[in-house]
Amino acid sequence: MAVTKTAPRDQAGLDAETLRAMYRHMLRARLLDERIWVLNRQGRAPFWISGIGHEAVQVAFGMNLQAGHDWIAPYYRDLALTLVLGMTPRDHLLSVLARADDPNSGGRQMPAHYSCRRLNIISTGSCVGTQLLHAAGTALASRIRGEDAVTFTSCGEGATSEGDVHEALNFAATRRLPVIFLIENNGLAISVPWEKQMPLPNVADRAMAYGLPGMVVDGEDPMACFRSAREAVAHARSGEGPVLVEAKVLRLTSHSSDDDQRRYRDMSELEAERQRDSLVKFRSQLIDLGVLTEADASALRTELTAELDRAQEEAEAAPLPDPSTAMRHVLAERS
Repeated sequence: MAVTKTAPRDQAGLDAETLRAMYRHMLRARLLDERIWVLNRQGRAPFWISGIGHEAVQVAFGMNLQAGHDWIAPYYRDLALTLVLGMTPRDHLLSVLARADDPNSGGRQMPAHYSCRRLNIISTGSCVGTQLLHAAGTALASRIRGEDAVTFTSCGEGATSEGDVHEALNFAATRRLPVIFLIENNGLAISVPWEKQMPLPNVADRAMAYGLPGMVVDGEDPMACFRSAREAVAHARSGEGPVLVEAKVLRLTSHSSDDDQRRYRDMSELEAERQRDSLVKFRSQLIDLGVLTEADASALRTELTAELDRAQEEAEAAPLPDPSTAMRHVLAERS
């Protein structure tokens, strides 16, 4: 893209190239997320659970982790994170359309249950919070093998009410394991608001109880997210033990495609949140800085839409799983 001038360095020490890369990653994730919603509403994709409003912090961590070296135990809203690490729109469309070549599960797992062996993205299930335990165990295994990898895991604030989360934090903290725990706090556990779950203003306030550092970041500020991600990754990789990061993000869609948030959310509140959308704000900010022009932004959207169109065509043309293999990987198989 054409750039009119170099951006001044901001407080996170980011140059123009990095800022443009962040915006590209965020826009790419948003366009794919929106396309999957369309496929769902058309009856072509059975289910979706969105990451719209969460992109900034996921992109920030993805750009600071080492794909294929570090270990990732994500949760179901981490679409943007997986894209930054190296998965593609085609990979995810193969999943939501349940095609045999789906790299997440071969069409056997419901959408948004991410997995990729080559990128060290660990397969997870639907029980919220269990991936944090997997992350703690993975980090211990990395230490035993003498790796310098860090393990990243994430969940929503609702999952922190589960005992699994306490066990994972306590285990990682007592053994000073290189784990980054990211809480993507969008204020709602399906329909239950934050204030009905706990009497604290921040999940990160709980970090003190485990003897580990806790950070709170504005999840709608990409530059602040990048700085926090960089600090958290450096902390874990240097052998200082785990860290808990809480990002205050937005949930701009219903909990999932099977939910209707109009039944429990005031639409004026939702409209106010849309005005804080990090993608829209970041685009304007980069234009003001001279990092991006209106023409650049338009060209980028056209480029990414074309990529998405090709990915959809390929995914729709891909074969469905062979019904005769339905029981594969369910029960033990005779050799």
